[in-house]
Amino acid sequence: MTFKRALRKFVWIVVLASLVSAASTQSIAAPVSEIDRLTLFSADTMVVKNAQLFDGTGAPPVDGQSILIRAGRIAAIGSESEVAVPEGALVKDVQGAAVTPGFVLMHEHLFYPVEGDTYGSMIRSFPPLYLAGGVTTLRTAGSMTPYADLNTERDIAAGEIVGPDMDVTAPFLNGDSKLRFLTDVKRIKSPKDADRMVRYWADEGATSYKGYMHLTRAQLAAVVAAAHARHAKVTAHLCSITYREAVDLGIDNLEHGFMVASDFVAGKKPDDCPAGNAVSKSLDQLVKDDPAMRALQRHLIDRRVALTSTLTIFETFANGRPMASPGAIDLLIPQLREQYVSR
Repeated sequence: MTFKRALRKFVWIVVLASLVSAASTQSIAAPVSEIDRLTLFSADTMVVKNAQLFDGTGAPPVDGQSILIRAGRIAAIGSESEVAVPEGALVKDVQGAAVTPGFVLMHEHLFYPVEGDTYGSMIRSFPPLYLAGGVTTLRTAGSMTPYADLNTERDIAAGEIVGPDMDVTAPFLNGDSKLRFLTDVKRIKSPKDADRMVRYWADEGATSYKGYMHLTRAQLAAVVAAAHARHAKVTAHLCSITYREAVDLGIDNLEHGFMVASDFVAGKKPDDCPAGNAVSKSLDQLVKDDPAMRALQRHLIDRRVALTSTLTIFETFANGRPMASPGAIDLLIPQLREQYVSR
């Protein structure tokens, strides 16, 4: 049983220094697979005991809990007296550690902008780092290296590498923009072009789709129709299309909360992305509980369109936030470390 399968429902955040020390000093007589190298313990049947349990409901944590796992599924949870240990089970005492349901993240990538218009593939490092951070399921929300994402998803599902379950989104679906930071993205020129791209990536294994800033309404309509025909969902980081227009076209989800909604830009032209800071300026000019914003929110609710907030991204732009921990900063490649610390 792989580490990922064992954590399909729960993820262990083990903080016992003794366990980490024992794992790091153990002598190894033969080459070790990535699965074994990144796994503290695994067995077909095992009991994790003396855990502090956060059940994900908002209830207070419960100390001294035992968790029985059979074939990757949780079979029982309770106090030590309530959970019987099956014969032959692996028993691990994790006193001082916490157990929590795995996180499901909705706007993730397996790449990162490293400098200028260059995107660096993090296909090897990001999956185990996501899992180490407690993420057991994620949606990629746009790809720069779609085959790498798809192959990684399949290798994780097969138990060959470590990582969370993945919903792989197709490459960014953008309009005919010549912005340099989008050089790696296909320039969709027509609704027929958009339909063809959705159908192609559906056949390749993508399970969701993300529109981008310069799509036209006709192109987005083609994306939604083609994706929904395959029972797949469509999200988008919009600009040329307003949120209200996208909702009326049948989109399922919108990215970045309302921070990129161009609905309130005075004189906005159809299918045109407002230049400069026009979008943020228009949002800043709204009054608290502005009726126009409340009406837009109600429109999304009535049509059952979800929002992905990406608050952790916006937090990096806010003044006065604390620096990340030294351990997290040490994990960054030099270019990213320099960017983060200087900002």
